[in-house]
Amino acid sequence: MTGTTAGPDGLLRCAWCLGSADYLAYHDDEWGRPVRDDVGMFERLSLEAFQSGLSWLTILRKRGNFRAAFAGFDPVTVAGYGAADVARLLSDAGIVRNRAKIEAVIANARAMLDLPVGLADLVWAYADPGRPAPRGPEEVPPWTPASRALAAELRGHGFRFAGPVTAYSTMQACGVVNDHLAGCFRRAAALG
Repeated sequence: MTGTTAGPDGLLRCAWCLGSADYLAYHDDEWGRPVRDDVGMFERLSLEAFQSGLSWLTILRKRGNFRAAFAGFDPVTVAGYGAADVARLLSDAGIVRNRAKIEAVIANARAMLDLPVGLADLVWAYADPGRPAPRGPEEVPPWTPASRALAAELRGHGFRFAGPVTAYSTMQACGVVNDHLAGCFRRAAALG
């Protein structure tokens, strides 16, 4: 079993992306491509935290609203958010209105500013470029020892909603690991 399926253009893709046009575009244009800047990494980590317990499609479709609500995920701006901002975000129907997750993003922005290295550098320190290509979805783990170690380091710096599964999802989204399946046309492209 390969887990890849021909898409509307005949190219083989990871089967998970064929359920909607939003998934297809995310898979083809973004997922697994290297993100090396701190703002991009902060956005992905934040969105993965908001996804916890929800469908990724829900988060993906609200992404523009999240960007507007969190000032483009500029960590300096978000770190300055206070009680009035939390109240504003809790009333914003365009995002996920979960107090713990909203407060975690603000706390994570503050923690990020105190890191001795940038957030992107910290996450990329846990890359494992030698992992073989997964042949099917059953070979894609929900977390790895590296994501567990990354989560522990993030928590040690004061990050919240950054457990091993969220850390691993962030690593996948940012190309730190390449979980495009063997046979997926995007597997090689994800590296560049």
